[in-house]
Amino acid sequence: MSTLVACAVVRDDPPQVFVAENLATLNWVLACQLVAKTPGRELPSGERDALRLALTEQRWGDAVFAFISLTGVAVDVYESTDLFSLTDVEVGPMELQLTPLFTG
Repeated sequence: MSTLVACAVVRDDPPQVFVAENLATLNWVLACQLVAKTPGRELPSGERDALRLALTEQRWGDAVFAFISLTGVAVDVYESTDLFSLTDVEVGPMELQLTPLFTG
């Protein structure tokens, strides 16, 4: 049986994918791995200061939203995504027999 996780696809060059246990953790990951790695000198001082403040106040989602608005980098966030494991593969042949392709 699959587990639900949150994931984000950053549509940049190259694209990046981030996966976390839930949306709150995903926002933290994006804040640390995407927003905070933006060179401050590339941003206007007001926007840079706003991003820094959101990060220091641990407002991860606000920081991510501001980053997207500021940079125009598209970030697709999926709050509930199935994460499949080896156990799912092992029961796959049996489950296939119950799919519409095999039952109809």
